[in-house]
Amino acid sequence: MAASLKPPARGERYKSLFQIPREEWFVSGHRLCAGCPVGTTMRMLTKVIGPNAIIVNATGCLEVASTPYPYTAWRHPWLHLAFENAGAAASGVEAALKVLKAKGRLDRDIKVVAIGGDGGTVDIGLQALSGMLERGHKVMYVLYDNEAYMNTGIQRSGATPWGAWTTTTPAGKKWRGEWRPKKDIDAIVAAHRVPYVATANPAYPVDMANKFKKAFELTDEGPTFVHVLIPCVPGWRIKDDMGITVARLAVETGVWILYEIDHGEFRVTFPVKRRKPVKEYLKLQGRFRHLTEEEIQKIQEMVDRQVEEVNKLVGKEVIGPVA
Repeated sequence: MAASLKPPARGERYKSLFQIPREEWFVSGHRLCAGCPVGTTMRMLTKVIGPNAIIVNATGCLEVASTPYPYTAWRHPWLHLAFENAGAAASGVEAALKVLKAKGRLDRDIKVVAIGGDGGTVDIGLQALSGMLERGHKVMYVLYDNEAYMNTGIQRSGATPWGAWTTTTPAGKKWRGEWRPKKDIDAIVAAHRVPYVATANPAYPVDMANKFKKAFELTDEGPTFVHVLIPCVPGWRIKDDMGITVARLAVETGVWILYEIDHGEFRVTFPVKRRKPVKEYLKLQGRFRHLTEEEIQKIQEMVDRQVEEVNKLVGKEVIGPVA
């Protein structure tokens, strides 16, 4: 048992949760909603990256709930940025650390981790993120995706899925919720030819921990990106004890596919042999309560096509050589 508790060496993978470091870096005192999986996700992230990191956090649910002045739930050096510029600020921190090290004023490796929600990443933060990726800054970027602007009133974002109710995509007789498909931010990031892009889910903690670990280590080569699905209790209109259940169903139905693009090579990290009907995922969420059977079938068909397209990519090089 003692051997199983030893954290894996660089380049190796976690085999169980018993290998995750015990020390806490995201601690109690935050004011996240009851049942919000982003707290669990940040605990896992900060345990995996360890003490030698600076965290840059865009405005959003996580920032507001984890740093109510004069308190903080973060034990890392932590920098709050506006909604739109986490990528730019993280680039500046990374460049400053590089200068300090070159001048001999820093004698250890400190890495930069940027964190943003879907609004601050796929929408108003996309330009800053793209610039960070283009310039090749050695930054790990974590997107926690609750599929709307939850902190400001549940308005739709580019990550809101088709058919979902939000306050700006209401559901009525004519307007049936969001009418645009979810933006494929992972493909956009991968098109920048960065070393590593992955999707993750807190219902699969070992898979998520391994992706955090790999992304953190590969920043030695350039920017990396991990996209985590985070069910939102009030925004998705779910019970506060259902966050992980809903997150797991997203994978089991094929709505959320766990994969990684490692130096251009695409692989599914948690194959689902027999998918559950998408209806099982939708029926637990009030944001989809208005959908008819025909509309649910349309979502099922969209998911079926997505799974079919992903299966064609497995084992292939999808973005060409990493710059």
